[in-house]
Amino acid sequence: MTTTRSSTQHGFPRGRRIAAALLVSTLAGTALAACGAGAKGSQPAKVSGKSVGDAKITWSKCPALAEGQTRDPHLTCGTLKVPLDYQNPSGMKIDVAVSRLSTAQPGKRHGVLLLNPGGPALGGLDMPETMASTLPKSVLDRYDLIGFDPRGVEHSTPQSCGLQDPSVSGLFPYPAADGSITKNVALAKAGAKQCADTVGKNLRYYNTVNTARDMDRIRQALGEKKISYWGQSYGTYLGAVYRSLFQDHTDRMILEGNVDPTKVWADQVADTWGKGMADRFPDAARVAAAQADTLKLGTNVAQVTRTYLTLADRLDRTPAAIPGTSVPLDGALLRNMTYALLLHNNTLPVLAKFWKAADNLAHGNTTAADAAVLKEVFADTPLSPGIPADNQATMFMALTCGDAEWPHDVDGYAARTTADREKWPLTAGMPANIWACAYWDKPAEATAKVVKGGPRNTLILQNRRDNATPWESGVGLHKSLGDGSAFVGVDNGGHHVYGEGSACADKATVGFLTTGHLPDRDVYCTDVTQK
Repeated sequence: MTTTRSSTQHGFPRGRRIAAALLVSTLAGTALAACGAGAKGSQPAKVSGKSVGDAKITWSKCPALAEGQTRDPHLTCGTLKVPLDYQNPSGMKIDVAVSRLSTAQPGKRHGVLLLNPGGPALGGLDMPETMASTLPKSVLDRYDLIGFDPRGVEHSTPQSCGLQDPSVSGLFPYPAADGSITKNVALAKAGAKQCADTVGKNLRYYNTVNTARDMDRIRQALGEKKISYWGQSYGTYLGAVYRSLFQDHTDRMILEGNVDPTKVWADQVADTWGKGMADRFPDAARVAAAQADTLKLGTNVAQVTRTYLTLADRLDRTPAAIPGTSVPLDGALLRNMTYALLLHNNTLPVLAKFWKAADNLAHGNTTAADAAVLKEVFADTPLSPGIPADNQATMFMALTCGDAEWPHDVDGYAARTTADREKWPLTAGMPANIWACAYWDKPAEATAKVVKGGPRNTLILQNRRDNATPWESGVGLHKSLGDGSAFVGVDNGGHHVYGEGSACADKATVGFLTTGHLPDRDVYCTDVTQK
């Protein structure tokens, strides 16, 4: 997603909206195997990073939260006017919402740390508060923490296609039970048309390159010569683009749970999602197997995996009603919730119980314990006032479809889906299937090229078993940045690295932020202690 650290309450991701955000948590795009590189207009090209105009932010109260949520009263917010189209700087302007938590101490202040939680399309106004609760005083004394809602997202001129299904997970094109993609083709075409008819051509300018330019406008408005940055998931790609466009303005950069910038976006998911799930799934299967006497899902990883695949196929063919909701539990929803709960180690026990509850639900013998788990997993989370219900889904499409042109060959999608379905049964062919991007307008400009070298100022944090942005994605980003980056890999599962049990990784992160010193060589941390 998203999968920010603030997405957990009591150690558990709550609500279908939160779960949907987790799903894209760093999904970091959605695309198709081996078909992006040859798509017309999809070749990377260097784009201009020039910022324009005088930036100004007036700080005041932050926007209202959803019912029941609270925030640090020291967090202040404001809006910044930026061009919709940086190639036409005197034209239409849009608002970008920015937040600030002034934590730096006089005499120790190094600068600002700009934060992005990923998604794509997750808001970041409250991320400073979240990160302040995890960072040591040595870091907080040196930086003021800055959050922002990327253009088009939440409080930054929010966009809406008026989608009937407002969830991001509703965009994920799982084939029919027999592998057919006929319905997916119709839904992809309808989704693209809905956005074109509702929002129109302006949606083309809500892309990653322009968001990076907005970040530099934020830098100007803050009066900073350089900014430091911490990006998670999709935010790693955004950070890498900013670094390439504005090297002279980039200070210390941390990229966590990473996107390979050479796979934007037509290869990112199809090349990595299936393997990422296959690498991560056994962690949860072992948790379930350890409770074989009570859960009865299997006594080892292989048995639990077979039980899960059988259950998914059954729900594909015969969805089961979820008590207390109008939403049926089908194979797609089972897989989506599994993906979301795999993102954190502390949700693996809940995931095992969810599988048991889903299995009982499918067989019509749900227990009181099952009902409690289902209620918790599918608890609703209220939206913030004034935010369209489909805002994240709309902007998810705007970014993944607007950063690079997608292939248009329906037969090609069908063939790749069949092959992917056989190779990676846990994802059932979904990553290689057709998305709305196949029918999207051509991007407003060329895909940004992430460049090698430059100042050695970027720390890449990557878990070995990250189902959202797998190990290979982090390696790919490190290769793209070359000598400009250092790599810290961790023998851990889940999407986050910092604060997840590796003193080795945490030390490298805090040391870099406080001193600017990167490890002299790549590091692989094996000291993980589970919480």
